[in-house]
Amino acid sequence: MMDLDLDAELERPSNPLDLIERLAALNSWTFDRDSDDELSVAVTGGWSDYHVAITWLAEVEAIHIACAFDLKVPDRRRGEVLQLVSLVNEQLWLGHFDLWSSENVVMYRHALLLSGGAEPTDEQAAALIKAAIDACERYFQAFQFVVWAGKTAKEGLEGAMLETVGEA
Repeated sequence: MMDLDLDAELERPSNPLDLIERLAALNSWTFDRDSDDELSVAVTGGWSDYHVAITWLAEVEAIHIACAFDLKVPDRRRGEVLQLVSLVNEQLWLGHFDLWSSENVVMYRHALLLSGGAEPTDEQAAALIKAAIDACERYFQAFQFVVWAGKTAKEGLEGAMLETVGEA
């Protein structure tokens, strides 16, 4: 592994999570600042309530986001859900889905790298959260089809990707 030596540790003028906390307040989301480096936000989506954990990782200078929805994966569906995670991840340009094994919960994860003392912009913070919620909204039904309807990963993904046109 390459070891890069940087002479000085940079001081940041503010904590990057302060910006995200303001964004949560502006959107009237329920949030809790667990510590200087951890923020929990609840966001109501169209399909589910999303639990968003945002962490400042000072050692790598990155904001990490993890977004989970209320869908516990039973052990008997675990293999098929892992197949679906793989199929979904092939379609994503930003972030990825994981199955958090200790809780059997599907979550979306992504990070914003701010190396060299870079400060996040309002637009970057909003885009980070939007990417997480949009991905969860887009694929929630696919995971639900696999977990609750017993569909295969491919069937779940195909079912969730149907675009409806017009109104009934």
